[in-house]
Amino acid sequence: MSYFQGFVIPVKEGDKTAYLDLAKKAAPVFAEYGALATVECWEQDVPDGKQTDLRRAVKAEAGEKIVFSWIWWPDKAACDAAAPKLMEDERMQPAGAMPFNPQRMIYGGYEPVVDSGSKGAFGYVDAIVGPAPGDGKDAFSDSAAKLDAFFLREGALRVVDGWGVDVPEGKVTDFRRAVAAEAGESVIFGWIEWPDKATRDATFGKMMQDPEMQASRPAFDMKRAIFGGFTPILDTSV
Repeated sequence: MSYFQGFVIPVKEGDKTAYLDLAKKAAPVFAEYGALATVECWEQDVPDGKQTDLRRAVKAEAGEKIVFSWIWWPDKAACDAAAPKLMEDERMQPAGAMPFNPQRMIYGGYEPVVDSGSKGAFGYVDAIVGPAPGDGKDAFSDSAAKLDAFFLREGALRVVDGWGVDVPEGKVTDFRRAVAAEAGESVIFGWIEWPDKATRDATFGKMMQDPEMQASRPAFDMKRAIFGGFTPILDTSV
């Protein structure tokens, strides 16, 4: 089964070009070791939350923006096999100062339970990370498929929902702390690809007026989920 790694990264706004240069340098190396695509998205609309949010997830500091990113692999075995090779590859060693704090970057490995739509260029991304009952994978998949069908019908290009299968603990922060996950809970990570933000806004407006959508209840805790809107700055799949 296909597999992806998801990342949330704090980057100083003034270091955007340096970060993109680093990502462009790393992406071909990932591909050499088996990655199918590397995608980097830059913050456009990341709201503050009441309990947690994407900024607190990475302990973002003043002047920092959020990067939402993923690397797609054929399967988990290919990702695991590439990891030690990437660690040893001199091309992955920074030539100078890193344009972000790696101690506050959070990452994890996810199995896509929904991957619907086309795999082409897009202009805007809705991102979501949240906690779900550890035994609720099937319920999450069913719930996501229903919501995703609505988004695709109304203009979304692609929808991906992932179930956490390798979500490590971090020293400073991690995905579990980012969504205040409790014992026995898993972490979900997903996104919606749109042609542009206007299409996205129009679709969400329709969703708010749709009785069926309003009656739907996602199979994860929305109160602890974290959201944001992003624009792609690197996509090696197109």
